[in-house]
Amino acid sequence: MKQVNISTHLTLVIPNKQKNVKLTQRRDNVMHIIGLAITYILLIAAAIIVLFPFYYMIAASFMTEDEVRSGAFFSTTNIIENISYNYSMTINNPSFNYWQLVMNTLIVGLMTTCFGLLVTILAAYAFARLKFNGRDFVFIIFLATMMIPGEMMVITNYQAMSNLELISANQTRIQAYLAMSLPFICSVFYIYLLRQTFKQIPNELYLAAKVDGKSDWTYLWKVMVPLASPTLLTIFILSLIGSWNAYVWPNLVVSNDSFTSISVALRSAALQKEVQDGIFETQYSWQMAATVLTVVPLLVLFIIFRKYIMRGVGRAGIKG
Repeated sequence: MKQVNISTHLTLVIPNKQKNVKLTQRRDNVMHIIGLAITYILLIAAAIIVLFPFYYMIAASFMTEDEVRSGAFFSTTNIIENISYNYSMTINNPSFNYWQLVMNTLIVGLMTTCFGLLVTILAAYAFARLKFNGRDFVFIIFLATMMIPGEMMVITNYQAMSNLELISANQTRIQAYLAMSLPFICSVFYIYLLRQTFKQIPNELYLAAKVDGKSDWTYLWKVMVPLASPTLLTIFILSLIGSWNAYVWPNLVVSNDSFTSISVALRSAALQKEVQDGIFETQYSWQMAATVLTVVPLLVLFIIFRKYIMRGVGRAGIKG
């Protein structure tokens, strides 16, 4: 009787358990599908929000001025003629002087980046390898300055550039370049990024270099800099992009429009057209074409070096 009862009990309970397991699995599958659907909907919505301005920037550069002002999202006229006209009015416009603006921006970017790399390498090496009293405390103070908004430093930087006589009504080209680049040569974030990379280099290499009679200066440039090249390339690209996109600071310190950066020039009077006697209107189709020509070099640069950027940032974040 006991065996029969056990077998009967088993035949009644096991199917119920299997049924509950199937229901649970089915419910989990449904919830998983719903979760994926919500995730993809949110991702698609975020992608549209991010990409739409880029789409409209390119689309507007293919339109006539009337189409842009009417709020159209694509051109219904001869796109080839629109492209030829809008981009020629940007590149070949003597008042806008596109190539000179590109040269100004590139020179300032290279000045900021190259001198900034030198300062960053020396500071990061000091904080990562050299031993001196108060090193960690000074580094914490450096990091604390990252909490100060950049806008709060504008007045101080402007006064410093003015005291150096780099800002004046009779500003020269060299003065304009220096005024745009000097305040941004030292970056606490880049110093922190490179310091983290330097700290990952084994100390045995430093001891071996000392045994071979190498100085700290030789060890820095012969060993540490080559090993940190992915991070240095990342810093170079990010610094160049930041300098290329700068708008507020060049707009403040440059008094001659022919010396300014291309980002500032996008709002210049050169992209306006006289519609009546003495009445000028900004040509948004020209402005969008100039914006495309400004953004494309950065996109190409990022696409080419994106693997190195990700590798450099990822490597710097491994060790604290």
